[in-house]
Amino acid sequence: MRLLKLVPDDTNIKFLKWRLPFYVVSCLLIAASWGLVLTKGLNYGVDFAGGQEVRLTFEQRKEAPIPALRELVGGLGYGTPVVQEFGEANQVSIRVRLPEEAEGVPGAATEIGNQVIRTIEGEYPAVRRDGNDTVSGKVASEFRSDAVLALVLAMLGVALYIWIRFEWQFGVGALFALFHDVSLTLGMFALFQMEFSLQIIAAILAIIGYSLNDTIVVYDRIRENLKKYRKMHLPELLDLSVNETLARTVMTSLTLAVALIPLLFFGPASLFGLTAAIFLGLVVGTYSSVYMAAPMLIWLGVNSDSFVPEETIADKQEAAARRMSEG
Repeated sequence: MRLLKLVPDDTNIKFLKWRLPFYVVSCLLIAASWGLVLTKGLNYGVDFAGGQEVRLTFEQRKEAPIPALRELVGGLGYGTPVVQEFGEANQVSIRVRLPEEAEGVPGAATEIGNQVIRTIEGEYPAVRRDGNDTVSGKVASEFRSDAVLALVLAMLGVALYIWIRFEWQFGVGALFALFHDVSLTLGMFALFQMEFSLQIIAAILAIIGYSLNDTIVVYDRIRENLKKYRKMHLPELLDLSVNETLARTVMTSLTLAVALIPLLFFGPASLFGLTAAIFLGLVVGTYSSVYMAAPMLIWLGVNSDSFVPEETIADKQEAAARRMSEG
């Protein structure tokens, strides 16, 4: 029985031929992503934003009356509420800021959530309570700080590891690829205003891990080929290395996609953001290993002598003595 090969052995795709246009597009996407984050902001979940979050299901309606709910809850005096569809069209998440006097008072926040629920039940009797959660503003601020610190340390740790294992140019290339992947993920959440919670931080850390794994496989083959093909031009050598690892990259990506796609379309609503983030990270992580991490080596000055140890004076004397003895 013949094994199925998704990538033929003689595959020779000229990936590096289009490195400049792809780099320009990627840089524009990074800039657009951060522009969205800075202008539209991220839709923080209650664990990052603080406040009281109430989740309800309108069992006798196909769609939740979001505009009416926003006006109804806004009249309670807790500022402008954030009312969004959560899961199905008849499910909503309602988040209100807690007043300062509620901070530190046991049960005050929960009572505010109950008040919101009672107000809505008075207008819409057939409502099911799905949740009533509290996160203080101080705790939410600490969560945000810790999450940012975790992402920064993870990316720097990855760059340091690759620097030690390979050369500094490889560490810089991997760091830029990770920055690209994280930026595009944040841009997606800012664009679609999907809830950004601790789950998404876990997804981004998983993206960093996957992207690192794929990048190291490509870098390891590049290092082997640099030692093997001393006279080959670097763009050709990078194309060769990427093509040699392409079968492994495709199989790994497809295996993950087979698991993620059903979860993305048929999984529970509470996991949609997590699954969407990991799926996007799978796509951009595979792309960045080829078009971000590899071409960066050309611009950082990697050449055929990068992994050849310098000849010492003793080595030169030994070679000269060997030639004399042979002569």
